Formats: sequence, C-alpha cells, structure tokens
Amino acid sequence: MKKQNFSDRFIDGIEWIAAIFVGLVALNIFVNVLLRKLFATSIPDHFDIGRMLLGILIFWGIAATSYRGGHITVDLLWSAVGPRAKRALDVFATLVLLFVVLVQTVMLFDKVVQTYVDNVLTYDLNMPTWPFYAVAWTGDVVAVLLIALRTWRLVFAPESLQDEHFDAVRPVNE
Repeated sequence: MKKQNFSDRFIDGIEWIAAIFVGLVALNIFVNVLLRKLFATSIPDHFDIGRMLLGILIFWGIAATSYRGGHITVDLLWSAVGPRAKRALDVFATLVLLFVVLVQTVMLFDKVVQTYVDNVLTYDLNMPTWPFYAVAWTGDVVAVLLIALRTWRLVFAPESLQDEHFDAVRPVNE
C-alpha cells in the first residue's frame, strides 16, 4: 500500500466528513418516519434541520467529488483528442470549476453573514440557522482548496492524481 502524504490524508478526511453527513441526513429521515408511524409524533424542526443538513451534505459532497474527478462529465471532445489536448482540457475545465466554486463560496459567505445578522431561527426550537450555513460554507471553502490542489497537481504532478483521467495526464513523452 502506497504511503499517503498529508494532502491525501486530508482528502480522505473530507470524504469521511461528507459520508458522515449522508448518514446524518438518512438518520434524521429514518427516525422521523419511525416516530410518526409508531408514536404519531415527530422530531421538532425535522424539516428545517433536514434541509440544512442536506445543504451541508451538498457542499461537502462538492468538496469530495471535485478533487477526485468523480462528478458527472461529458467527455465527447476529450476522448477525441490526443494526450496533450486532453491534459489542456483537464486543466481548463478544472480552472473553470475553480472559478465557479470560488464565486459560489463568496456568495455563500454573504448568506452566512446575512442569516447571522437577521437572526434567522428555526420554527419549533428557535435554533439559529447561521451555524448550519457556516458549516456548509466551510465545505465550500474546502472545495476551493481541493480544486486548487487538483489544478496544481494536474499541471505539476499529474501522476499523483488517481481518477478516471489518470492515463491521459501522464507526461506525454512516456
């Protein structure tokens, strides 16, 4: 087994965090359905907590999939060109993704601040919602960092990437 460096362990940790949020979303739904069926009651703020956990899951999921290249892609053009063009397309696409997620992160930070300033609370328990938004924003920040790391590795160390495009990003002179 190959020894992992700090960035690989960090990426694995991000994937575990995303997996934990998948479990929390599923647990929230399962327990609420069970309570409704067996006891005719529900978790207070089930809907608000569920939708905020789902938002957190989405942003941490973006972080996990953006680095690994495991998101949905359309490789029609990519599969029709040579190795140098494939590598250039990979770098270009990753830079576009970095820009889009960076803009999204800035906008989400504004949402966190506005939610805090407006003191938005959940309906039943009157919990502040800004911490949920802050956790989602943190996932977005991590996504920016991981996409930047992926871009750097695509340019300077393509052999360190282990995704479906690995063969295409090996140095061309091999």
